[in-house]
Amino acid sequence: MKGLMVLLDVAAAHLLMRVRQTVVAVAGVGVGVGFFLAVSGMMIGSQNDFIKTLIDSAPHIVASDEQRSAARQPALDAFPQAAVTVRGVRPQDEVRGLKDWPALLADARAIPGAVAAPTLVGAVAVRFAGRTEAVSLNGIDPRIEGKLAKIEESLIGGRLIDLEARPDGIIVTRPMADRLGAHVGDTLVVSSSAGTLQRMRIVALVDPDARAGFYAGDIAGYGLLRTAQVLFARPNVVNQIHVRLPNPQTAERDAARLEARWGYKWVSWEERSRDILNLLVVRDVIMYAVISAILVVASFGIYTAVSNSVADKRRDIAILRAMGFTERDVQVIFLAEGLAVGLIGVLVGFGLGTLLLEALSHAPLTMGGKPLVLPLDRGLRQYAVAGGASLVAALIAAWLPARKAASVDPVEILRGAA
Repeated sequence: MKGLMVLLDVAAAHLLMRVRQTVVAVAGVGVGVGFFLAVSGMMIGSQNDFIKTLIDSAPHIVASDEQRSAARQPALDAFPQAAVTVRGVRPQDEVRGLKDWPALLADARAIPGAVAAPTLVGAVAVRFAGRTEAVSLNGIDPRIEGKLAKIEESLIGGRLIDLEARPDGIIVTRPMADRLGAHVGDTLVVSSSAGTLQRMRIVALVDPDARAGFYAGDIAGYGLLRTAQVLFARPNVVNQIHVRLPNPQTAERDAARLEARWGYKWVSWEERSRDILNLLVVRDVIMYAVISAILVVASFGIYTAVSNSVADKRRDIAILRAMGFTERDVQVIFLAEGLAVGLIGVLVGFGLGTLLLEALSHAPLTMGGKPLVLPLDRGLRQYAVAGGASLVAALIAAWLPARKAASVDPVEILRGAA
């Protein structure tokens, strides 16, 4: 095999002799890589922002007073070897709520870095000025709940800690307050299924338009835990425990461990969002399929450039072979041509992609009358994927004509020229 520098010099001479075709091939790869970075940057950036919002908007683990599977009937345990048919079973009335919840709470807080809080959730009806709305009232400890989800940043007109100063306070969403015609400081009439009726004053509103990564739903309301216990006539009872972990990725494992120990249903944020996460996987597959097609189309420019070089240089190939260049040498020359075009195109594409991402980050977009900043992913991973995929496509596109060049018979070519 001839020296590598000699082979590279020959490949460079071929490219410089066909400058226009080389520039077109480089531009094709550059445009493909640039748009790959722009599209993937938007898609991955929006996905990461969505998942971050999904994680921050609610506790990482929620324990509820439910069992994941139905309780086993006593008759099946009394006659384990018999064919038992049980009909007309009247389930025993159960007192809902987490039994021994302080122990569950302590176990959750035993996870290093974890924050956990007890909660009592129930349905209430709120009335104001002749209008009635259903609300899922969350009785919380405001000193801890703000650490579990980004509620504080989404509040307008007040803070969570205001519930401590005013036990009859309530926080509802702004859309619900608008439907009721109520504002901060107004008093609502709240009634529960237990028959308890209480007047509660709005101390703050949850603004779903605030870009703080929190929105618990249009029918959510928040009040003091002990106030909710009085309202639902369930003193010292909680039916949920909310847990926030230092690492959200361990939520599923920690939830399974706690559920196996206590029997109650512990649901991680991943389990709650399983359908959404599956849709994101499908979205990623579609995205990479589309933008990979862009790179494949760009690689046709390299295939055309190298193929034309092989066709034009058949006599030169024959001379090289007659001078002692092997089939492998010839193949390396044309592979180097394709790789050089691909490498230069990738560098051009990196510059173009960076410019496109910068332009998108400053695009004057609005949503609901408010400025919208596109979440973009500018991580090195996208550059590595785009560059690697482009170089692989370039090598494959150059290998086909390079193999054809290596199979040229110098005797036939030179005899035909003579």
